[in-house]
Amino acid sequence: MKKILVLNCGSSSIKYRLFDSMFSQILVGLVEKIGENGTRLVHTKGAETLEEKANVRGHKDAIALMLRMLHDRKWGAVKDIKEISVVGHRVVHGGGMRKPSLLSGKTVRYLKQFELLAPLHNPHNITGITEARKAMPGVPQVMVFDTEFHQTMPEKAYLYGLPYEFFEKYAVRRYGFHGISHKYVSERAAIMLGKRKPNVITCHLGAGSSITAVKGGISIDTSMGMTPLEGVMMSTRTGDLDPAIMQYLVKRYGFKYDGLLDIMNNRSGLLGLSEASKDMRDIQDGIRKGNRGCRRAMDVFCYRVAKYIGSYFAALGMVDAIVFTGGIGENSAQARGEICSYLANMGAKIDRRKNAVRSGREREISETGSRTKILVIPTNEALMIAKEAASVVER
Repeated sequence: MKKILVLNCGSSSIKYRLFDSMFSQILVGLVEKIGENGTRLVHTKGAETLEEKANVRGHKDAIALMLRMLHDRKWGAVKDIKEISVVGHRVVHGGGMRKPSLLSGKTVRYLKQFELLAPLHNPHNITGITEARKAMPGVPQVMVFDTEFHQTMPEKAYLYGLPYEFFEKYAVRRYGFHGISHKYVSERAAIMLGKRKPNVITCHLGAGSSITAVKGGISIDTSMGMTPLEGVMMSTRTGDLDPAIMQYLVKRYGFKYDGLLDIMNNRSGLLGLSEASKDMRDIQDGIRKGNRGCRRAMDVFCYRVAKYIGSYFAALGMVDAIVFTGGIGENSAQARGEICSYLANMGAKIDRRKNAVRSGREREISETGSRTKILVIPTNEALMIAKEAASVVER
């Protein structure tokens, strides 16, 4: 039976999943803290999990370790590399690519031009791709883009208010991200609602956060822009910001441009406003202990998410459901409750009891009779990547 391997390569980690031809998960693994102290392998097959230290110095070693685990007599499920029919890679920034594509030297060179636009992601995606192609020669490899789902946005949504030549000459436009997740949960929402093409607002809230207006299964607007820095405030990213702030800080106080970009990407958001943590769990704990910084960070985060949701009510006209997903969206009842407190007048009323129930399953948390349903749907980007990658090879 042919198998599908999905890889998600970050700066210091590689996540992998193996699916069978019917898209049932066979095993899942993570190599984390690559190149750091305490590098660790977490590998799960069935009901058993192996956790151990790993001697891994870089992505090449991590992929070699992953392949050893795939072939392991107890923990693996692959006897010969030829059993793997395709490897699907998550790629954050694909520019104007409108569909998944087979990897080649040419396509890797194409991806490199977007490293500056997704500096926290694309360079590491490319490193993982390069090492995987070396380790598995002859196995078709497909790149699946976070930007792809948003290529259906109309011109009025993706253009900035710059001279039009900036778009024509330099491709300056809104691209959007988290598209794999937004596509998956919008499809699941359609099934839950019993409607073939509903209008939904999908909220992927986690370390990176973005909101998307999905009309009849099609993305028509999204909060992230040309880079993942725009949009709602996130764990360490500013979200929307007056660009003249950069000029002011550089000219008046002598900040360096690159230093400011680092602050805006890595030292802002929940971390910057709370002065305590980037983790929503820590923020909530701080609020319970009376920490004013944590309360401030939560207020700003929830208010800005609610503002985007409100604007997409205007864009969609009629909204069947609001969907929460991602680490915060799926697990923080407090954040969901505070966000939805702004939305009751729009017909989206949350049920406090349902919202408080902890569950890893798809569920509705809106009040009975709420005009707009409120759903929690755990995302499954790996499954979506597996299906997209398999479809490319089949074509």
